[in-house]
Amino acid sequence: MANIMIQGSKGAYVFYLPKRDLEDNIVSMEFDTPEKWGGEIKLNNGGTYYIEPQAAPARLPISLRAKRLDAAE
Repeated sequence: MANIMIQGSKGAYVFYLPKRDLEDNIVSMEFDTPEKWGGEIKLNNGGTYYIEPQAAPARLPISLRAKRLDAAE
């Protein structure tokens, strides 16, 4: 599990992984409603991560723990 940060607003999110200084646009998020937010996240570079679904954050940026689902980076 890695510590990440998600920033942005209104469905346009940016993923940041400080340990690797990786910043990329999120192209899809499995759940993006006020009640359920997160799940599988796909990045513009082809990388895929998973964050535990939760209620949408009141504001961004937010720091979370994410699991890498593939090795693309």
